Amino acid sequence: MKSLKLLLSCFCLVCTWGLQSCNNEKTYAEKREEEEDAIQAWITTHDYKVISESDFYAQDTMTNENEFVLFESSGVYMNILCRGPKDENGNFKGEILNDGNYEILSRFVEVAMQTRSGDGLSFQAGDTLCANMNLYGLPTMELFPEEYKLVVSGDSYSASFQTFRDYGMYDRYQTTSVPSGWLVPFKCLRPFRTQSSTEVARVRLIVPHSEGTRTAMNYVYPCYYELTYNLVK
Repeated sequence: MKSLKLLLSCFCLVCTWGLQSCNNEKTYAEKREEEEDAIQAWITTHDYKVISESDFYAQDTMTNENEFVLFESSGVYMNILCRGPKDENGNFKGEILNDGNYEILSRFVEVAMQTRSGDGLSFQAGDTLCANMNLYGLPTMELFPEEYKLVVSGDSYSASFQTFRDYGMYDRYQTTSVPSGWLVPFKCLRPFRTQSSTEVARVRLIVPHSEGTRTAMNYVYPCYYELTYNLVK
C-alpha cells in the first residue's frame, strides 16, 4: 500500500511539473507583443522618424535621413538610401519593375533586433545573423551576392533563391523562398544593372517575423536589414 501511495505521489508530482512547464511557455500573442516592443525599442534607440504611407507618397516615394515609412499591411518599415542609378542628366536608368520575370542580385546584412535564447536560438539584439555585405568596416562574409528570380504579377511579388553558397541565405535557413519583406521595396525602386556601390538601389528595412525568414516566422522575432538590389542584366 505504501508503495502504491508513493507511486501515486510521484505521478502527481510529474504531472504538476509538466503543467507548470506548459504554462511557462509563451503564447503566440505574448511573443508577438514582445516582438513589437523590440521593434519600438529599436526605433527609439536609433532615433528613427516613422511616417505614414500617405506622407511617403506625398513626398514622391522618398524618405529623408533616418526616416522610415511603415507599410501597415505588412508591418515592414523602409528607409530608401538610393532608388537606383541615374544617367548624366539625372534621370533614372531603370524603371519600376512591371509584370514579368527578373533575375536579381542582392547584397545584405541581417541583424537581430531582439535577444533570444532557448528553443535552439542564441543571439543578442544587434548580432549579425547573416551577411554578404561589407558594412561598418566589417569583413565581407561572402564574396558573391545572393541571386534570386523575381516574379511580378500586378501587386503580387514572389521570389526564390537560385544559387546555394556557404554563408548564404539558403545555407542558413534551408529554403529557396526569399523573405517577403525583401520584396516590399520593389514597388518603389528603379533597379538597373550597375557596378557602382553608391548608385545601386539600396534600402534599410525593419522586417517583422511574418515577412521574414522561415526561422523568424517559426520563432517570432524581427530583423533589421540593409539590402541592395541589382539586375543581373
